[in-house]
Amino acid sequence: MTKKNVCVLIADGSEEMEVVIVVDVLRRAGIGVFLAGVGEETRMVTTSRGVRIAPDGAWDPAEATRFDALVIPGGIGGTQAMRQDESVKQAVREFLQADKVVAALCAGPTVLHAAGVLAGKTYTSNPGSREELTAGTWVDRPVVRDGSILTSQAPGTAFAFAFALAEILASPEIAQQVAAKMLYRA
Repeated sequence: MTKKNVCVLIADGSEEMEVVIVVDVLRRAGIGVFLAGVGEETRMVTTSRGVRIAPDGAWDPAEATRFDALVIPGGIGGTQAMRQDESVKQAVREFLQADKVVAALCAGPTVLHAAGVLAGKTYTSNPGSREELTAGTWVDRPVVRDGSILTSQAPGTAFAFAFALAEILASPEIAQQVAAKMLYRA
């Protein structure tokens, strides 16, 4: 099986737990992860709780085609930056047109909404973002998959989300092995 590569977006105000948990679980599962900084300051990002994270590099939409999945973490400031970035919204549309995975958690589905891809889809988000999401069907579940879209609710669901993504991109067996080594119990 060919190793999958994922682009995880991060911007000032992104939710650090969602970023770090997803990156960690995917790397443990043998999935290549590129942490891409969105916005003006991409050498060091200040997350929603003041934790500073150094992205692997800047978000480059010209490089997006080399990835098998795109991950959009929550955090109000981070998702606002991503909703305002036309190249991020275009990448979301292109990934889904190519049947590649787009995964978003917490407030991240607001970026999918801004990209216009939620019509006819079932998804979840942080309940605080629900009123902003007027397309498709919002459900109150920790993790929801509808085709190539994977969504989740909050930092507390980040592990379940990351393991669901690892199942899709690696295999259920690999995701279970990583979960067992981490003593994760769903």
